Amino acid sequence: MEHVTEGSWESLPVPLHPGVLGVLRELGFPYMTPVQSATIPLFLKNKDVAAEAVTGSGKTLAFVIPILEILLRREEKLKKSQVGAIIITPTRELAIQIDEVLSHFTKPFPQFSQILWIGGRKPGEDVARFKEQGGNIIVATPGRLEDMFRRKAEGLALASCVRALDVLVLDEADRLLDMGFEASINTILEFLPKQRRTGLFSATQTQEVENLVRAGLRNPVRISVKEKGLAASSTQKTPSRLENYYMVCKADEKFNQLVHFLRNHKQEKHLVFFSTCACVEYYGKALEALVKSVKIMCIHGKMKYKRNKIFMEFRKLPSGILVCTDVMARGIDIPEVNWVLQYDPPSNASAFVHRCGRTARIGHGGSALVFLLPMEESYINFLAINQKCPLQEMKLQKNTMDLLPKLQSMALADRAVFEKGMKAFVSYVQAYAKHECNLIFRLKGFALLRMPKMPELRGKQFPDFVPVDVNTDTIPFKDKIREKQRQKLLEQQRKEKTANEGRRKFIKNKAWSKQKAKKEKKKKMNEKRKREEGSDIEDEDMEELLNDTRLLKKFKKGKITEEEFEKGLLTSGKRRAKTADLGISDSEDC
Repeated sequence: MEHVTEGSWESLPVPLHPGVLGVLRELGFPYMTPVQSATIPLFLKNKDVAAEAVTGSGKTLAFVIPILEILLRREEKLKKSQVGAIIITPTRELAIQIDEVLSHFTKPFPQFSQILWIGGRKPGEDVARFKEQGGNIIVATPGRLEDMFRRKAEGLALASCVRALDVLVLDEADRLLDMGFEASINTILEFLPKQRRTGLFSATQTQEVENLVRAGLRNPVRISVKEKGLAASSTQKTPSRLENYYMVCKADEKFNQLVHFLRNHKQEKHLVFFSTCACVEYYGKALEALVKSVKIMCIHGKMKYKRNKIFMEFRKLPSGILVCTDVMARGIDIPEVNWVLQYDPPSNASAFVHRCGRTARIGHGGSALVFLLPMEESYINFLAINQKCPLQEMKLQKNTMDLLPKLQSMALADRAVFEKGMKAFVSYVQAYAKHECNLIFRLKGFALLRMPKMPELRGKQFPDFVPVDVNTDTIPFKDKIREKQRQKLLEQQRKEKTANEGRRKFIKNKAWSKQKAKKEKKKKMNEKRKREEGSDIEDEDMEELLNDTRLLKKFKKGKITEEEFEKGLLTSGKRRAKTADLGISDSEDC
């Protein structure tokens, strides 16, 4: 790799367009960061690039600027419907952020149109917007982009539009694969022309990313940019200006310590990370009640339409608290975040680094704090070895209030809080069961009124947990409409119970967690079925399979002899063999 030291933008071996330099001056970026000075010249020399750099190092400009320069140098100008560049990113928040940065650079070049395709919007509106305005540069999340390739019936022939593609960028490539977008990425790559420039950008390089590099890039140049000084020698993966702390506290003190900390830092901006969406819902509600005179907002992956609005609003706040899941851990640039607080350590060590990277970005200082139980202290050594991420201890805060009774009172007063707490606990237990350090971590106490029934807790004893002596069915919703609906449902159940008295009915109650898992599995199967445009099993073949099942039932009940059963199976087998000869095999993947 040709060595290029960071310096002014004018020092690049390939000169930038005056319009691009003008935008850089307006944004207040007189100098390049190391990843920018290493990546941009290679991109402009038509090289494929796989770049690894610590979070907050300026990767966005490292691909936005080359995209503009490459499109400006095109011999044949792009038409409105032609796509010259695509940027794929794992979350809608990151896509919004990139689209915002890109808009600064496209402003001096009205010949280029850009479009944002993310979840939380109606696909039909995205199709109409593209047909009306075009989209020379697309910023998208994988699921929505894949969906747009399938919208040919609505008049969007995207496969034809991307034939002029010059640049593809996969931002936060490792996260794209972690989130299960590998199939979507492979589908998208099949539509794109092979003669293109491709860039992969990530804070960490995994084996999955390495596989993607081999599949999607042609003779790529690999760039690994480390921090200077001490960080370079230790290959530390967090920014050098980040002050990283941990606090060891008992289970019943953990929430008290968090609230006390937030009350003492009201004028600052915080991100508070939890492991699950249900935990964000529950603790977000609790913090709203316990930390006064502070703007508290919540974001998690299961929000559909509110996420974009909340994200944009929080970015503009001078101070406040954003309670969130790892959906906010990657690449998100929220101005002037003072503290990143991790109430729950993430499911893998690399996610810990990304969470911390939401502060101390591009030369600014910042601090991060993770709360750990005494039995989890070995996680510190794990991070130091696995991620080269040293942490220093923060002592327990004094004069903290015991807030767990207050949380229990909130649950007794409002069924919504009670149900959120139960779901939060169940989701928390399930998340830790899948944790890569599940031998280190143990269950902690919530402000529960009773212990939920779930498979993960079967056979386990909790001597320190004392259930509240109350019939939880009597806890009402504060929301009068919800309570009225609940009472109506209870009355209906009472009538059904009275009507069914005397009948023997065997109903096996399933744990909430099992019901949820079954529901999600069914949903995935339905989605898969919808994606399939045709089935390899014709109606006649399906009838034969059903016939085999009927034969087996009859044989077991003694309605037919063994000879009749075998004869029936033989007949079905001959018919299926004939179907297979015609090239219709139920083992083929459509």
